[in-house]
Amino acid sequence: MGYGDWTGFGYMWIFPLLFLGVFIFFMRGMFSGGGMGGMHSNNSETPREILDRRFAAGEIGKEEYEEMKAALGR
Repeated sequence: MGYGDWTGFGYMWIFPLLFLGVFIFFMRGMFSGGGMGGMHSNNSETPREILDRRFAAGEIGKEEYEEMKAALGR
């Protein structure tokens, strides 16, 4: 059994390996909440916590904060 017997089949193992790698990559992205629009979100902040964080970071002003806080309270 020489090298000529495996001509064309020597690299056939790489296709299942590539398929497995791509499959794992996409599954990891779907279930980890990654950048691929994951199914499960790791964001457990309440709307009020998000509002407080945005105000603390200076993304919204005091008036906007008070309006949104009142709207959340309804």
